[in-house]
Amino acid sequence: MLRYVLYRLVNLFPLLIGITLISFLVIQLAPGEPVTMDMAMDPNVSVEAIEKLRAHYNLDKPVYMQYWLWLKDIAVLDFGQSFHPDGRLVLDKIAERLPVTLWMNIIGLVLVLLVAIPIGVASARWQDSKFDRTMTVFVFIGFAAPGFWVGLLCMIYFGVNLGWIPISGISSYGSENWPFWKQLLDWSHHLAAPILIGVLGSLAGMSRYMRSSMLDVVRQDYITTARAKGVPERTVFYKHALRNALLPVITILGLSIPGLIGGSVIFESLFSIPGMGKLFFEGVMQRDYPLIMGILTIGALLTLLGNLIADLAYGFADPRIRFGGQSS
Repeated sequence: MLRYVLYRLVNLFPLLIGITLISFLVIQLAPGEPVTMDMAMDPNVSVEAIEKLRAHYNLDKPVYMQYWLWLKDIAVLDFGQSFHPDGRLVLDKIAERLPVTLWMNIIGLVLVLLVAIPIGVASARWQDSKFDRTMTVFVFIGFAAPGFWVGLLCMIYFGVNLGWIPISGISSYGSENWPFWKQLLDWSHHLAAPILIGVLGSLAGMSRYMRSSMLDVVRQDYITTARAKGVPERTVFYKHALRNALLPVITILGLSIPGLIGGSVIFESLFSIPGMGKLFFEGVMQRDYPLIMGILTIGALLTLLGNLIADLAYGFADPRIRFGGQSS
């Protein structure tokens, strides 16, 4: 298994270079340049000043040379300086915003797993029951309701009308001087609504995937054999069927890992939360190429690592899966 992991990690780098190359080319095809933002702020900027800015940002060089210079910096973990007027290092900006987004999405992912898997298993066990039909209605509502619309409704009703939840930010004014436990409660108060609204669609989808997977597994021959031997139905579902039914869910979880970075852009913008999603949106609007490429690179790396984690989790969920000719 160790040899398989090392093999996958070695192959990760060519894939990462290919992804970053495509991303870099797509960004170059987008209309506009960072210097156009400076011109919009000051229409009296001279042509000489614009050319100096382009030379400073290496925008006067061919695209392949720009990518090569960027790749050499990335090799030493130098994401460069932001094109934003503040001129801060891209890595500093990402490090400042990353913890908020990671904590939000990790908590949301744990909530989805703790709720969606039991709902899916129960719906499959009592198929076509009132519980199953109620959950089906819930799933359709979760899929159909746009997240930003639900967020706006919650902000208006629970935030503005009732005053139960904060409608912006992650902390109250002056909370930096509070005790840690009080700061923690304040963060929870601010982030509860964005997290719960963000997991609504994922909760509906994951429970439906789990239900479908369980129904496929319980129709297998070995489940029929277990029932014929008189194994209790509870043991059939939660011991024999559940483990194999988790395989498709593991695939979805592996693909959802990149969402820990950019999947919260709507809720972070809606609730004014200083996270990675909001930072990426601001970078796109400002044509901040180093910032965009830095976030895309982290997202690509998480995608590849997510696929690797999903493949390894297959071996733990199903012992029949082998890595490199050896059992996991």
